[in-house]
Amino acid sequence: MLERVLPKNVGILGIDIYFPQRYVNQSELEQFDKVPSGKYTIGLGQENMAFVGDREDIVSMCMSSVHTLMSKYSISYDQIGRLEVGTETLIDKSKSIKSCLMTMFQEHGNTSIEGVDTINACYGGTNALFNSVQWVESSYWDGRRLALVVTGDIAVYSKGPARPTGGAGVITMLIGPNASIVMEPSLRGVHMENVYDFYKPHMDSEYPMVDGKLSIDCFIRALDISYHQYRKQFQNRHNQNFTIDEHADFVIFHTPYNRLVQKAFARLIYNDFLHSSKSRQKYQKYLQKFESLALSKESFGNVELDKASLEASKEEYKVKVLPSTLLSKQLGNSYCASTYASLLSLISTKASQLQGKRILVFSYGSGLASSFFSFSVDNNNNPKFSSESIRSLSSIPIRLQARIKSTPQKFISALELRENLSKRKELSYQPVDSIDHLLPGTFYLESIDKNAIRYYKLKEDLFTSKL
Repeated sequence: MLERVLPKNVGILGIDIYFPQRYVNQSELEQFDKVPSGKYTIGLGQENMAFVGDREDIVSMCMSSVHTLMSKYSISYDQIGRLEVGTETLIDKSKSIKSCLMTMFQEHGNTSIEGVDTINACYGGTNALFNSVQWVESSYWDGRRLALVVTGDIAVYSKGPARPTGGAGVITMLIGPNASIVMEPSLRGVHMENVYDFYKPHMDSEYPMVDGKLSIDCFIRALDISYHQYRKQFQNRHNQNFTIDEHADFVIFHTPYNRLVQKAFARLIYNDFLHSSKSRQKYQKYLQKFESLALSKESFGNVELDKASLEASKEEYKVKVLPSTLLSKQLGNSYCASTYASLLSLISTKASQLQGKRILVFSYGSGLASSFFSFSVDNNNNPKFSSESIRSLSSIPIRLQARIKSTPQKFISALELRENLSKRKELSYQPVDSIDHLLPGTFYLESIDKNAIRYYKLKEDLFTSKL
């Protein structure tokens, strides 16, 4: 019996995103909604928002995302041994999206693939990533095949203040050993609890029930506690007191909207001020008078504290966080994909500067589940999967530029199509949205038959050697 060699440097080999071709401009949406100028663009920090009609659903978007990554990285379908999907966009209460994706692998003779779907609001992708990394590190890994994490959502809201925080996108990640984006071992801070801040009890609607203030408070509380847990792990492993200033080169977040990310980073700086003598000295002119608040409930949503923390963190935010906000500002909230869209944004904007850097990550899902963890970047592990290769293959700026701007009225019409699909009384459905805007190589929903079976089709393919 051959002795098993443990895999090293397990992490993300490749990463790419599928996002819709159509978007609505947030400034134009402000005018359409007759709200004050800047409410969405400054108050939320958003620029554009991606959307889909009834021709694309979560399955078609996941298929498009998988197909694109496999083709770009020249990965054969028999190289995959695990496939896990993280999403909260459900089209069936029993059948997993992963099972739908198996069509692509069956056609290539591969049905020996572990994994199903994992669901908890916006946290599913992170749980799928953890599971996949741990699979490669485990005794169940065959020493050869790789894992795919597919994660994303279609985020839509009913008419009202939450609607401009929607969006859409699906990230696919290739997981294996000798990665450039390495998940740092034994560094994970976790906080979970039972709370009703955001949930979807209506089976005939995509729209969630949201307690806005509670949701923000939960986000900040989860950040405080899981960051504390991460710092404890770091202290145990490295015998050092972790601070953003000294130990995090970049910080990425789950991003419901950009203004919350600014506040979240500011909150980390406030945490460091409370727990590090060096940080206390550095930020005392901004934060000294708030020290007695500590991390109490009274500190949540405290306008003066938020303002002071934002000022204290302003310059570091530009360096450590801003480069990761490209996709979230352009696409809106992609729920489960959001954290990893931030990672891909960072790689797209700073690929040449990532060697040897640590990327701190905060992932959050309502209900609630949250984690802090980190990646280290070592492009020497495998040049084929370097950060520069990821940047080049993903072509994010070019693809964003090539999108189609739609009017707010067309955006509303697309949402109405989705409402009709969700609320239909008959199981069968024939989509009416055009496919003209879809790029070659995109999967779309062709029809739903009388037994509610969905049929998908691939628009003429860019990657003629695949599928």
